[in-house]
Amino acid sequence: MIYLDNAATTFPKPKSVLKAVKTALNDYGGNPGRSSHKFAIKTAKEIYDTRLLLAEFFGCPKIENVIFTPSCTYGINLVLRGLLKNNSHVVISNVEHNAVLRPIVGLTDSGIKFSKARISLKNDDETVNNFRKKICKNTKLLACLSASNVFGAKLPIKKLAKLAHDNNALFLLDAAQTAGLVDINVSKSKIDFLCFPAHKNLYGPMGLGVLIINTDIKLKPLTYGGTGVKSRYYKQPDVLPEKFESGTINVPGILGLKAGLKFVNKIGTEYIFEHEKDLMLKFYNAALENIAGKNIIKFYTNDSLIKKFPGVISFNFKNKNSELIASILDEFNIAVRAGLHCSPLAHKFLGTLDCGTVRVSPCIFTNKKQIDKLISCLIKLNFSQN
Repeated sequence: MIYLDNAATTFPKPKSVLKAVKTALNDYGGNPGRSSHKFAIKTAKEIYDTRLLLAEFFGCPKIENVIFTPSCTYGINLVLRGLLKNNSHVVISNVEHNAVLRPIVGLTDSGIKFSKARISLKNDDETVNNFRKKICKNTKLLACLSASNVFGAKLPIKKLAKLAHDNNALFLLDAAQTAGLVDINVSKSKIDFLCFPAHKNLYGPMGLGVLIINTDIKLKPLTYGGTGVKSRYYKQPDVLPEKFESGTINVPGILGLKAGLKFVNKIGTEYIFEHEKDLMLKFYNAALENIAGKNIIKFYTNDSLIKKFPGVISFNFKNKNSELIASILDEFNIAVRAGLHCSPLAHKFLGTLDCGTVRVSPCIFTNKKQIDKLISCLIKLNFSQN
């Protein structure tokens, strides 16, 4: 199987990640923070070490502000529901994933209001100005993705964070597609809340997310319960990270993430970025040369977008449903994703809400021969249309 659906989850996982998860189940069975015996303390130290690595990797000055969550989406919900109050206003982009859109829409029943700012594919300052126009006196938060999971447009994060702070608002970044593939430093970029999953460009297991808090603003927890600290008190403890980590945390996932983070650190985000960029430019240019000139294939990602963020490319064949193309490629043992990619706003922006797109997304394990096979198969599909 040629796996090109890495924007959904990276595959395969590094051998070190597989080993770490197995080791966690065999050797780290103690419940961290719940007992004082050596077995539990041994596990707690591994969890602490992982927080430390994450804090260093993402430029967070406080290790305790690295929060483990069940998913990136959960972390986003935690921020939105823990921060926003009645009559609060939020500005999001017009290409947001449902991980941001749906929680905010759900909060409108509680009096929360939001506006969508249109992004520009050619001019970052225009994007920032469009966000600025949507800010009002009640705006408490600017929330956006780092890069589109549909067509790869990368937003001007530093400028948007500054815009938020200049208007007494906070900034939330959904880095589901970029964490591990591009450098993100919450201190340098002034990101107040950073959310990302373990299982994508950090090559960890599914079922784990991370929220990094880079502000003194207090959030209300999304869940309440046992934390292992201040157990005699009925109220939820206010200390981090336990305030937001009720219940037993995902030890195998966290140790797998630790191994994935070390894997990315060893190779380097810059090297991984360049590797994916070379592959996606190869694919894009070969398809343009061999197919697009015949008005058969339409790309929604161009070379300019690829050079800024090479994580995804979206396209369609003329008069063909995206799901059909993906199913045909699956018969060639090529796995891609088709449809709306949980991002109806992005498809409305592209004009593909009715048909979706075919999405190709590489990872560090993708190679040129696999891209050549994809191109060859698409050329065959091209010939079949004539």
